[in-house]
Amino acid sequence: MPRSPALIGRRMVGTYHVAVPDTPADTGSAPPAGAVSPFPAGLGRRARVPWAVLGVISVGGAAGALARYGLGQLVPASGTGFPWVTFAVNVSGCLLIGVLTALVSDVWPGRRLLRPFLGTGLLGGYTTFSTYVVEIQRLIGAGSVGVALTYLAGTLLAAIAAVHAGITGTRALVRRARRAGRSREAR
Repeated sequence: MPRSPALIGRRMVGTYHVAVPDTPADTGSAPPAGAVSPFPAGLGRRARVPWAVLGVISVGGAAGALARYGLGQLVPASGTGFPWVTFAVNVSGCLLIGVLTALVSDVWPGRRLLRPFLGTGLLGGYTTFSTYVVEIQRLIGAGSVGVALTYLAGTLLAAIAAVHAGITGTRALVRRARRAGRSREAR
């Protein structure tokens, strides 16, 4: 009975060992012609750990999570009502992610630690889409299906709109500021 292809090898990728698919052990065949490895060149070399990036993500994440926790303590959620605090946190976080995206790409492109600190760290710790899912399950379990579905759809639509508004609004403000700066220089 032929065996199915299996993960038969472990190869070094960066500083991690990962299982990779190989050719089936029972065929003895070579990989297909033109097959390209999904792993970067230099396989087997240890990649440098980006400690500075990991550090700023950690600090930002802790600060963002503390800010979210503080807001949750100020306005406790009811058992079956709309979770306004989590909704406000996620939508405001998405607005700020849009603002950050525009600023990092258009105004501060060379700041290598800014996006990891503010985006992945601070805003990643601040927003809480895992709590969003838990709250939907809790609302359904409590029999508030209508509130749960409203929360489900409302958060997704508002979050997407907030990211879009953050990007487009910030880019418009940056363009206006640059035009104003050029007109002052021309005088």
